[in-house]
Formats: sequence, C-alpha cells, structure tokens
Amino acid sequence: MKKIALPLIGLCSLMILLSCSEDRDDVQISNNLEIKNFIYSAMNIYYLYKPDVPVLANDFFDSQADLNIYLDPFNTPEDLYEDLLSNADRFSFMTDDYRELENRFAGISKDNGLEYRLVRVSPGSDEIIGYVRYIIPNSNASTKDIKRGDAFTKVNNTPLTITNYLDLLALDTYTLTLADLIDTGNAVSITENGRSVTLTKEEGLIENPILIAKTLNISGQKIGYLMYNAYTADFDDELNAAFAQFKTDGITDLVLDLRYNGGGSVESAIDLTSMITGQFNGEVITKQQWNPEIQAAFEAEDPEALIDRFNNTIRTGESINSLNLGRLFVIGTGSTASASELTIIGLKPYINVQTIGTTTVGKFQASTTLYDSENFSRQNVNPNHFYAIQPLIYTYANADGTVGPPTGIEPDFEIAERASNLGVLGDPNEPLLKMALDQILGRSASTKSFENTTHLETVGESKMFNPDFQRMYVLDLPKS
Repeated sequence: MKKIALPLIGLCSLMILLSCSEDRDDVQISNNLEIKNFIYSAMNIYYLYKPDVPVLANDFFDSQADLNIYLDPFNTPEDLYEDLLSNADRFSFMTDDYRELENRFAGISKDNGLEYRLVRVSPGSDEIIGYVRYIIPNSNASTKDIKRGDAFTKVNNTPLTITNYLDLLALDTYTLTLADLIDTGNAVSITENGRSVTLTKEEGLIENPILIAKTLNISGQKIGYLMYNAYTADFDDELNAAFAQFKTDGITDLVLDLRYNGGGSVESAIDLTSMITGQFNGEVITKQQWNPEIQAAFEAEDPEALIDRFNNTIRTGESINSLNLGRLFVIGTGSTASASELTIIGLKPYINVQTIGTTTVGKFQASTTLYDSENFSRQNVNPNHFYAIQPLIYTYANADGTVGPPTGIEPDFEIAERASNLGVLGDPNEPLLKMALDQILGRSASTKSFENTTHLETVGESKMFNPDFQRMYVLDLPKS
C-alpha cells in the first residue's frame, strides 16, 4: 500500500497552528508545556473528530500565549489528551514511551506468553477468574505446565477480584493457583485442583501472529485453516508463505480464524484480502474519510490517496500468493476488532463471506503514530521526551459504501466459546472450527446455532494490557 502523502494544497495553513507557529521559537516554555503544544498541534491537524471538539477549532485561540494559558493548567500531558478526545472516540490513545509502542507493532513485548480471558464467576460478583486461551510459542509459559483450558483463581495466593486483578496481573513474576472449570449450561463450578504455576515476563518476546496454518483433508476436500492473531507488519512475508503452501496444497475453501485478533496494520489487512482473492487486483477495498480539512485537501489534489485497493505485492515487493477464492469462512468473537473487521467488510462486496462465532468489537477507524517533530514523523523527533500520540485519523466504507456498525459484525452462525469445552485449536472437532466446517461440507442447514452455556461476563483479556490493544493503524505517517 502506498504511503499516505498529504496533498500540498493549503498545507502551510494546516501546519501552522492558529497562524502563529512561526513565533513558537520565541516562546520560552517548559518541557511539559512543550509536550502539550505538540499534542495540541497534532490533534488540531489530524484528529478525525476535530469538529466535535470546540477547543480544536483553528480560530479558538487568538495567539500562542492564549493557547498556553489553556494548556498550562493540565497537570500532565495525559490529562490534556483526554480533554481533547471526542465522546465518540473509544480508541485513541497516547504513550509516554513510543519505543515500547514501536516494539508492540513489531510483535515484540515483555510478556510471559500466557493469553487468557477474565470473567466474573457469577453476575454482579466482584470475584473473577481467568482461563487460558492459548500459549505463545517459545515463551516462558510454553516451558511450564499450563495449557489452553486451564483456569486460575488466585495470583500469589490472593483471590482475583474486580478491584485487584489489574495490579496482580501486571507483576513481572507471579504464581497462579490453577482450577478446574465445569460449565453445565445452567451453572459454573470452579474447583482448585492443587496445581500452581509460576510465570515470568521476559523482555523481547516475539509473537508470530500465524499461530496455525494447515490444510485439513476432510471427506476428500482440502480446506485451509489459518489462525491469525494479529496484523503484524513484520510477518507479512510469513503470511504470504502460508498462502503459498495453501496454493500448493490445492485448497478449495479457507477458514480464517480471527477469534483473538484485535487488529493491527491496515496494509497487512489489505494484503490479506488480496491473498484470499487475487481476481480483483486494482479494485476498491475501502474508501477513507478524514476530518473535513484533510478530506478536502485530499479530494482537491490527490483523491486516489483516499482509496485502498486490492494489490499483487506485499510491502517488501514480493508477489502475493493469491487463492482466487469465491467464498470465505471467518471465525470472530468479542475479541475480534479493527483490521480483522476491515478484512470482513472489505471482502463482502466481492465474495461470499460467512462469519462464525459471536459479535465482533465494532472498531472501524484507523490511527497513526504522531511524534513531536516538525511534521510529526519519527525523523528528527524531539530528543527531550518519548511521548507520542495515536489518534484516530480516518474511518472508512467498503466498495459498496457500507460502514461497519459500531455495535460490531453479527455472526451468520452463532456459537460462543465455552470455557469448560474450548477444544484444541486447529482440531476439526474444536466447536467453532467444526461449525465452520459444517457449513463448508453441507453438514448443517441451520443459519444460527446457539450454544447452551452459562453467560460468563467478560472483564478483560491478557492483551488489554498492551498499548496496541484492538487498534488498527497505518505505519506510514501522513507527510506534509
């Protein structure tokens, strides 16, 4: 996908904050105020919801001095950023160390490799438990006696509650008290089983988002199964290699498992749609919609920059291995967001996309990292701090003009993961995969399948601690 380059029309006025940025060098400001000015300037230009925030209007302040009077009372840059966000915005965020964020975008983190979900033990209860969804290969957890389906009730012998779980699970090293979880459909019972495991978060863990890629041969039919857990740009070549193998195997259908995929790189999502298809090269996948000022500039000078299209190469220049499929079966859940939803929405005008699982998050906006530099890029960044912001910069519609619903994409075939019967990922009998295979093989004529299971209210999941949780982003910064 091409870099986002802002057209030259009017950019001098866009880049001049309140028509007074030329005298910013004359203003002696503290480091804290310097950071606040950077945040305000970037939001004033690029924020998708700028029209919803009166203080971001170009004529709101008469001078830099007036702006500083507004900025100064905020105790921290975080307080200012929160004040600049629209009520419609659930996903913009900031970081005080962009180096950590950059590592996350590359799939690198300090982690123990335990991927889990947290739920209340009963409606309204303050007591919560966790259960393991998968273990990241080559992690600390992968060397310990813990696996998918194991439940845990305590951390360092302290019962998990709604008030303490954030602090307990943020520790670098902790011991989990393990338990057996039984869901009868009417009630849930949790029984500690005498086992425990100690896990340690280690620097530099790299998660390959392609957890499983294999071809299933069922009743003489070759069906590809890809469990893809994040749109991580650094692994696009490995994703392309997986599709090369699917192509060699001669698969006729594909199950794309995005049940735990919270999103990531837009470019990776565009490439994935092109790997699944191939017969639509050059056709429109999505049309972007920025704030009115940026949108007008694009439309006047470079309207093509607003369009993402099917392509035939990944970012390295390597040719895409495309399958030319006419239908796709996608597994999604309440952990499926952003770039995952773009893949679904973007493909729907072109092929038959059937979704299996539960309703997705409903996140259809992209963000980018803006740094404290002359043009908000990483180049020549201010050396005095490591703050960066990740605001929403555009939303989009697919080729049919459909905008994803904020309530999420509802499944065509509904089935929830059952904590006491998760199954083995990639096994044809795992409940969600089995539902997808049933549709492919014509083993079920139903349009909905409701799993009889007790509702366990979700409190959170392991990846919620990550700065890129459920975010979709463009890596190439808007250029001025």
